[in-house]
Amino acid sequence: MKLHREKETACKYLYRHLCTIQADGVGMFYMGDETPEPRQRRSDSEKITVNLGYVDLGHIDLLVQEGFYSTRTDFIRTAIRNQMDRHADAVKKSVARHQFDLGLRQYSRRDLEAVRAAGEMLHIQVLGLVIIAADVSADLARETIASIRVLGALQASSAVKSALAGRLL
Repeated sequence: MKLHREKETACKYLYRHLCTIQADGVGMFYMGDETPEPRQRRSDSEKITVNLGYVDLGHIDLLVQEGFYSTRTDFIRTAIRNQMDRHADAVKKSVARHQFDLGLRQYSRRDLEAVRAAGEMLHIQVLGLVIIAADVSADLARETIASIRVLGALQASSAVKSALAGRLL
């Protein structure tokens, strides 16, 4: 009886102090009463949500289980890359036609101050990631960025994003 009570107490403790491990095997756990620090967001990727039917999800799980892919995420990334490879020529032509910068484009306070000093305005077009530095004020962004079109992700302070909201294409 005493052993049963000890196991029950241990299970309750673990239940209260362990975080969930996600279905694709990615996750973490911790023990203790302190809340863990949130994970730092990697600047080279963006989290998206995909809704799949149960049968498609089952097929993915089967392929993972059989060892073709390490996780669901691995399968989805591979499928996306395969589709991008399949349409690579069309993407190249479109990028050239729309005159997009390809990849990562960062704008620092110093960059934007130089644009302002030159009396110019930027028309930003990027396929990838645009990062506007944290020390860029909303006023500086408004004074130097005429328009911004990003196919991918924009990382900037909420104040800068609000200031540029009417200029997003």
